[in-house]
Amino acid sequence: MAASTAANFSIASSASCGTYRSKPKLFGARVNSSNCLKSFSGLKVASSVRCEAETSFLGNETSAALRVSFAPKAQTASQKFDYHLQPQASFKVAVLGAAGGIGQPLSLLIKMSPLVSALHLYDIANVKGVAADLSHCNTPSQVLDFTGQSELGNSLKGVDVVVIPAGVPRKPGMSRDDLFNINASIVRTLVEAVAHNCPDAFIHIISNPVNSTVPIAAEVLKQKGVYDPKKLFGVTTLDVVRANTFVSQKKNLKLIDTDVPVVGGHAGITILPLLSKTIPSVSFTNEEIEELTVRIQNAGTEVVEAKAGAGSATLSMAYAAARFVESSLRALDGDMDVYECAFVQSELTDLPFFASRVKLGKKGVEAVISSDLQGLTEYEEKALEALKPELKASIEKGVAFAQKQAATASV
Repeated sequence: MAASTAANFSIASSASCGTYRSKPKLFGARVNSSNCLKSFSGLKVASSVRCEAETSFLGNETSAALRVSFAPKAQTASQKFDYHLQPQASFKVAVLGAAGGIGQPLSLLIKMSPLVSALHLYDIANVKGVAADLSHCNTPSQVLDFTGQSELGNSLKGVDVVVIPAGVPRKPGMSRDDLFNINASIVRTLVEAVAHNCPDAFIHIISNPVNSTVPIAAEVLKQKGVYDPKKLFGVTTLDVVRANTFVSQKKNLKLIDTDVPVVGGHAGITILPLLSKTIPSVSFTNEEIEELTVRIQNAGTEVVEAKAGAGSATLSMAYAAARFVESSLRALDGDMDVYECAFVQSELTDLPFFASRVKLGKKGVEAVISSDLQGLTEYEEKALEALKPELKASIEKGVAFAQKQAATASV
């Protein structure tokens, strides 16, 4: 199904104008002095300024129509208005697993981005209704749905960013490692399709355990001869989002200004928030450091237990993943000041993959920020060394799985 948004008359867009920071905290607006608002996703809170959007959810045409509707001169009955929303940029995003607990809210948030011209939703079932629902949102992107293995390839044609939240959720008592056997096969199949249909796309892996699924994706892409380490990302943004939230609450900081880099991996003790690098600079007692670190590491379990068997961290994960998608789109659109933490191929440590801050550009990772690992506290140094064996084992498990599958397929 294909759907596009249109409007005849509506109220002109009014948004809070803010600037993108070098380390974005929330979705927001990119501003320059001449146009005030270049893009607005509606999620950033800033000081309220009245401005007319160059490209808003309603578009210039709709704003013009509103003005005309209030003009003293009556419009003749024969005059008709047909105002179609046009996106600021023409990037296509595919969400693989769009009907799931993460996929649905994630798709909604991506639909809000004026940088997206087409949103491709794929799942093995129940995706047609999700697409129909989202297509009614008056935002620029066209929504297309794709169901089942036979339509997987078409869902990826011409796509710039692929987001993979597909897989089973974590349940009470289930470790991230318990997810491995099911989700590893799912990721392998989906990444094979990406390799065949959009090998140059940015690939965002959400499916857990990320510490293993990203290495699986890398091995599959290598086997297909299309691996570009700069374009493969394990989405660890949720750890940063949680760290920013918990620290700002604990220390009574302004959330929009709080930034805590999180390095390592995306499970348990492999998640290492670098509290000593918190912006703005703030001091912590030893007790606070221990409490915050443990809470950030176990935040996923906190949600699983709170939902009492009804699911895992779907909404916060969707929010965090949408933030990373928005950052990727900004980088693709030419923004030269985009930084996020992500689990990527790295030489920062002796491990082949490692989460850290990276600078994003049109071709993916432009630089891995090494300064965050310099001048660590004794607590952070010990925690960094402690996480390495577990992270190493998870990476090797993913590599071994992909290589075994490839060997079996070749027999």
